[in-house]
Amino acid sequence: MIQRCPWAEKHSDLTAYHDDEWGTPIKDSRKLFEAIILDCAQAGLSWFTILRRRDGYRAAFDCFDPQKVAAYTEKDMERLMADERIVRNESKLRSAIENAKAYCKMADRGIDFSDWLWAFVDHKPIVHHYKTEKEIPSTTDLSDRVAKSLKRRGFTFIGSTNTYAFMQAVGMVNDHILDCFRHPDYQGNS
Repeated sequence: MIQRCPWAEKHSDLTAYHDDEWGTPIKDSRKLFEAIILDCAQAGLSWFTILRRRDGYRAAFDCFDPQKVAAYTEKDMERLMADERIVRNESKLRSAIENAKAYCKMADRGIDFSDWLWAFVDHKPIVHHYKTEKEIPSTTDLSDRVAKSLKRRGFTFIGSTNTYAFMQAVGMVNDHILDCFRHPDYQGNS
């Protein structure tokens, strides 16, 4: 039997996400942009809520093309607020647009979003060695620093908690527990 992080056993969609995506390093700037928008949308909700709507978000937000999202108008906001495929929270939707603008400003200044983010972890994942989920923090000094830096760059609806969740999701930190087959030091059934 495959051993995985206990949260991944709660639903088959979570299992697939855990097994195929969560904690896998993402270095593509556009995919990182998508991930940060989705983690901002998750604030106050379960990840499962957002995961079930991810395809809806992709359709509603032009496949997370930052240039297109940054150019959204009030008419686009009305469209988003009426879109039942996504969570229709006005603050979060406006934040996605502002975050696209911040992303584009960085790109206009020659700053690669992926390179900038991954520099916080010296361009390689930080591998933790937690035995249980209870040991995994919701924030760290590093997520505090990253969140503050994102805010200084113009990102909104971002705090240390959703920044840490983002960092876990995109593999900047590996928080698979030691008994999980996805942990780099997993030894299998002993």
